[in-house]
Amino acid sequence: MSVQCEVAGKPAMNLFERYLTLWVGLCIVAGVALGHVMPGQFQAIGRMELAQVNLPVAVLIWLMIIPMLLKIDFGALHQVKEHWKGIGVTLFINWAVKPFSMALLGWIFVSHLFKPYLPADQIDSYIAGLILLAAAPCTAMVFVWSNLTNGEPHFTLSQVAVNDLIMVVAFAPIVGLLLGLSSITVPWNTLLLSVALYIVVPVIVAQVWRKALLARGPQALASTLTMLGPLSLAALLTTLVLLFGFQGEQIIAQPLVIAMLAVPITIQVYFNSGLAYLLNKKLGVAHCVAGPSALIGASNFFELAVAAAISLFGFQSGAALATVVGVLIEVPVMLSVVKIVNASKDWYEAKA
Repeated sequence: MSVQCEVAGKPAMNLFERYLTLWVGLCIVAGVALGHVMPGQFQAIGRMELAQVNLPVAVLIWLMIIPMLLKIDFGALHQVKEHWKGIGVTLFINWAVKPFSMALLGWIFVSHLFKPYLPADQIDSYIAGLILLAAAPCTAMVFVWSNLTNGEPHFTLSQVAVNDLIMVVAFAPIVGLLLGLSSITVPWNTLLLSVALYIVVPVIVAQVWRKALLARGPQALASTLTMLGPLSLAALLTTLVLLFGFQGEQIIAQPLVIAMLAVPITIQVYFNSGLAYLLNKKLGVAHCVAGPSALIGASNFFELAVAAAISLFGFQSGAALATVVGVLIEVPVMLSVVKIVNASKDWYEAKA
């Protein structure tokens, strides 16, 4: 590879990390069951939101990503220019491929293959929800995926920042083009608040905390990161329980519709992550950049998608349901991509 990253090796995985997929599966089952048994309590938690951003989930995301942001030395961000190829690949996938490939997959599966089994009056709405889901890249959970692949943290932070800037100007035109709407009502309050909550606030907290820890010596930072590791994974699993609990009743009420909508979303994730991964390999990009590049290229900003679907089509619409399905499968499917990226590292780094 023409460019290498200096990323410290991870310690051996503990029992909790080794069976993370199992814990994820158990949390999904627990979330659906609890959401069905205690819908009132989950609805109360779901109503704790500001501009359609759920605040308890935001806090859990802080617990997930602040430990990862603690590792980032902002003084080294200038090194990101060495990874311009990885940034270019991710931008190409996010903005030139993903929304359009999702529109194609929606047309194939929802408008044709699955059409006889779906409510006829919701077909267009389902496709609209899929497009909204694919039109904006994820801004928070990608820090988790990058960390799990031992990704270059400065690249990940810079890539997310660039995507956020592009999203402000590109989201509405892309969605408008694909949906054939002359005017798209972008939920700007949701977009801006999400960026503030998931990026700006955690970055500030992490950097202030990092500076205070380093003032006591490098060992203070290392011991804090070790202590926060399990907390970050616990927050991920708790988030899963909440997300599936919020939608427990819908999953039980419409399992076939949800399963059919999950098909194009799942294919979309594997297609875009695989394309980004292969393009990075072709361009000689280091694995610690190619991993997060592939994951950012495939993930979705589901908070924005859900908010936009509700504002455009209504809470009970097929569009809203389609974006919710994206929420439901985001973590399990992305974890499988993480596993593939890690398992293929030797192949990726082998000389052509």
